[in-house]
Amino acid sequence: MPQPDHVMALPLPEKPELDPDMQALFDKCVEKLGFVPNVLQAYSLRPKKLRNFAVVYNELMLGESGLSKLEREMIAVVVSSANHCYYCLVAHGQAVRKLSGDPELGEMLVANYRVAPLEPRRRAMLDFAWKLTKEPMSVGEPDREALRAVGFSAEDIFDIADTVGFYNMSNRLATAVDMIPNREYHSQDR
Repeated sequence: MPQPDHVMALPLPEKPELDPDMQALFDKCVEKLGFVPNVLQAYSLRPKKLRNFAVVYNELMLGESGLSKLEREMIAVVVSSANHCYYCLVAHGQAVRKLSGDPELGEMLVANYRVAPLEPRRRAMLDFAWKLTKEPMSVGEPDREALRAVGFSAEDIFDIADTVGFYNMSNRLATAVDMIPNREYHSQDR
């Protein structure tokens, strides 16, 4: 049985009233991707929140960081795996496939990142992301020291934690409103 054919379980306006810059974002998505990601369509229900989401997402995932774009996407997938977030597993699993050029890596991170052959730096990063998602109250100095030991700076550790926090929030919203990923993600970069 195919996935449900909706953006989310809440009704969306037929033609959202977007400010020109947000409409330009939608247009850019269509130009670059061929579609508007359903997460943006869902946020169009609340245009001010769409703007906030876009600003935070762009800074977090595209802004200056010691973490590569692939590493940030890897964190998104591992957090989403811990939370069983269907939308983010599909969308960010596709991004890992694309950025890594390795469809198997994307699938391993979706199912169980521990089976992926990762260098120590990325293993430590994903171990931290998993623990912060599943057992946040148990994260402490030994966990930060494990990241420092493989070369992460204070800024990098902040960026890892920020990325983990963002995807925990996004996963909960996506799950709460039954957000469904665009079908295009399923077949891309395999």
